[in-house]
Amino acid sequence: MSFTSRITRLPIPHDPDRGAEARAAVPELSGDLATLVEGAGGSAPYLKALTEKEAEWLPGALDDPEAALDAVFAAVQDAAPDVVANVLRQAKRRVALLTALADLAGVWPLMQVTGALTRLADLATHAAMRACVGNEIRRGKLPGATEDDLDRAGGMVALAMGKMGAGELNYSSDIDLICLFDETRFDEDDWHEARASFVRATRKMAAMLSDMTAEGYVFRTDLRLRPDPSVTPVCMSMAAAETYYESLGRTWERAAYIKARACAGDIDAGEKFLKTLRPFVFRKHLDFAAIQDAHDMRLRIREHKGLGGPITLPGHNMKLGRGGIREIEFFTQTRQLIAGGRDPDLRVRGTLDGLEVLARKEWIPGHAADVLADHYVAHREVEHRLQMINDAQTHDLPTSDDGFARLACLMGRQADALKSDIHRRLTEVHEVTESFFAPDPQASQAEPPAHAFNPEILDRWKSYPALRSARAVEIFDRLRPDILDRLGRTAKPDEALLALDGFLAGLPAGVQLFSLFEANPQLIDLLVDIVGTSPALAAHLSRNSGVFDAVIGGDFFAEWPGMAALRDELAARIAPEDDYERKLDSVRRWAKEWHFRIGVHHLRGLIDADTAGRQYADLAEACLAALYPVVVAQFTIKHGPPPGRGAMVLGMGSMGAARLNATSDLDLIVIYDAAGVESSDGRRPLAARAYYARLTQAMVTAVTAQMAEGRLYEIDMRLRPSGTQGPVATSLASFENYQKNEAWLWEHLALTRARPVAGETGVAEDVEKVRREALTVSRDAAGVLKDVRDMRARIAAAKPPAGPWDAKLGKGRLQDVELVAQAGALLGGGTERTVEAGLACAAEAGWLENDEINALDAAHALCWKVQAVSKLLSDKAFDPDATGEGGCAMMLRETGFDDLAALERALTDCTAGAGQIVDKVLERLPRGLE
Repeated sequence: MSFTSRITRLPIPHDPDRGAEARAAVPELSGDLATLVEGAGGSAPYLKALTEKEAEWLPGALDDPEAALDAVFAAVQDAAPDVVANVLRQAKRRVALLTALADLAGVWPLMQVTGALTRLADLATHAAMRACVGNEIRRGKLPGATEDDLDRAGGMVALAMGKMGAGELNYSSDIDLICLFDETRFDEDDWHEARASFVRATRKMAAMLSDMTAEGYVFRTDLRLRPDPSVTPVCMSMAAAETYYESLGRTWERAAYIKARACAGDIDAGEKFLKTLRPFVFRKHLDFAAIQDAHDMRLRIREHKGLGGPITLPGHNMKLGRGGIREIEFFTQTRQLIAGGRDPDLRVRGTLDGLEVLARKEWIPGHAADVLADHYVAHREVEHRLQMINDAQTHDLPTSDDGFARLACLMGRQADALKSDIHRRLTEVHEVTESFFAPDPQASQAEPPAHAFNPEILDRWKSYPALRSARAVEIFDRLRPDILDRLGRTAKPDEALLALDGFLAGLPAGVQLFSLFEANPQLIDLLVDIVGTSPALAAHLSRNSGVFDAVIGGDFFAEWPGMAALRDELAARIAPEDDYERKLDSVRRWAKEWHFRIGVHHLRGLIDADTAGRQYADLAEACLAALYPVVVAQFTIKHGPPPGRGAMVLGMGSMGAARLNATSDLDLIVIYDAAGVESSDGRRPLAARAYYARLTQAMVTAVTAQMAEGRLYEIDMRLRPSGTQGPVATSLASFENYQKNEAWLWEHLALTRARPVAGETGVAEDVEKVRREALTVSRDAAGVLKDVRDMRARIAAAKPPAGPWDAKLGKGRLQDVELVAQAGALLGGGTERTVEAGLACAAEAGWLENDEINALDAAHALCWKVQAVSKLLSDKAFDPDATGEGGCAMMLRETGFDDLAALERALTDCTAGAGQIVDKVLERLPRGLE
């Protein structure tokens, strides 16, 4: 399509005589093209001057503006060092003229205009840097560098910041650059000489771009965004910059780096540097504290520039004033800072791109994103026309009627309509963004709660670590009335207050969490629910408050994805981490979020105890399955790949049965098959047996070690062949021989619940084959029952129940019924892992009657519900007197009883009946064997 066919609007000449002069300068143009030049030149003196200067070039450029732009860029790239300064200035004139006309005519949308200006800035910066660094190389001032290093500027890079980094340069924009050099390219003795050379080159590059000559200038260049610019050189080493950001970097610098992009010089080194800064820019937890920092920054800018007060159009700053461009950018960048650490999709540079992805990922309302995006485009178009008039880096609306009339003419509009439209847009932007940055102060003026809380408890909060900083106190003081009001509406306010007190006492810091609560008040309800119901979950929260991130992460209340999806998600989460310990910590963070999710879903009745048990097991298996190859890869670095076919991890006990509670540890066995290979092949080879033993120890450490993010799980390996006396890893051949010839009956009972959970699939299949063969052999029923009776007696003597609410230990309770189910599986040759399957096998073997199975099933089901709730509430057996009203209500909801006395009677009666059944059946042989 031609330029003319794409015209959708035309400017009006504010000064008709000047417009006619501009039109006459390009007599080849006619129709709308001539009208466009006349309107532009008659309203913008700068555009008139450019038209007259480039009159010969312009008609051909308007025939095919995209091709003309490419030709300008090619000339910049091909410019020789001795003429590059003039070539750049000519390029600036032509790009400025062409983009202005395409913008005014609506031929190019905003982002195409800003993209063209940014592309010129990139090429100009690279050309100037190449010329100036090349001069240092030719003079022998850059140690070890040759002409071959020119394309990478000898290891120097310019990072484009701000609008240039985002591809959003405005019409008369400064360019903000941070210049760095890769110190690893130089010997230590040459480092200072190299830095001096790069500093000279940077200053000359900035002058080449900024200096006004007879041919004009290219871009005003600002180098002050570098670390501590008052004391650091204009080009500094990447190592020094990284050290600064890690130790002293501030929120505004984090926001600036959202848009940072390597634009010239050694692009690869620059992008690598930006990757190292990613944890500084995007924090691992949701960072709502950034809202306050951004708000304070806005207020400081307004105060410094004198831009406070209501919106009045004359002289209003479209960039920094109320409702202006910066408000939209701050709104977008702050949300990106908050959530970009956990959602990589948010790490985009452009403002419009940022609004779009924030809305798509549900971090902001879609309507807000649409409104701000529309106003952003309109604001930027006004800004461009203000700057086109005299090529001034201004953002201020005119102060006179004549000035507004000129602006309106350049936009092809009437002045009154333009004023009304600008005022409306500024007001709407301010309303949308201000509520985000500065919540209504009246919200913190809530009436004091009707309930009179113990003042001693409230007073001691001031001494807690979480409330030692002035900023934490400031935020918490705004939250406190609302929190106390919600506590006062709970069933037992004093009890809930004590639980909250314990939560606050355990918090190591408060700013981040309190900021998160302020931005997401619905989390306070969840906190009150948790502290009033589950002390164990509250204690976990106080140590791991970052798991609240998951609640507002978008899919906290979605359907359970299943183990396979969890495993794949975790593998994708840890893959980008290049450090082993960071991978392990990443697994811990991720697992805690999902563990918290299961607990909250169970706490609020979204899932029942059976579903929670399966989900906890899915989570544990996903962690082991994703972590095992990471451990193997790390171990391989030193000792080489696993010899033979590798190893697998066998889940035992509750892990094998795929039913865990909130505090379960993991019973595991590691089995390997060296397949005749005697040792590994690595820097430090190990014999196969030693290799797998140490690999197993590494796996256990990876799961159980106390790290920055805590411990993943406790692991129990006592169920391995020969127990604690046997090797920590067992060969497949030894495992098979042991199970067929040496295993005790209790080990075959345990095998009824064994399940592969991680490691090599082929080895796992062979282990499962051994397991099935071991369980399906013919057995002496009398001997089995005698051994089970003896085992039951030993368990009862060693582990008496803790009381009537102990759902695990005691006659007719979880462990007792599971023992019968396992015995039934052995007697019936069953290989399924559930209690229900084991009891069904017992019936098929003629050992249990249907009414007995029903009674055992009912007792087991009720005990599991009591156990699952107990473990979520506390690490001890359920105690109604010590459990808050919320916890008691959860127990009743889970079990379906109206009061605890009735539940206790039912638990006692059904387990007593189940215990009598177990007593009886262990003394009788299956039918046909009496």
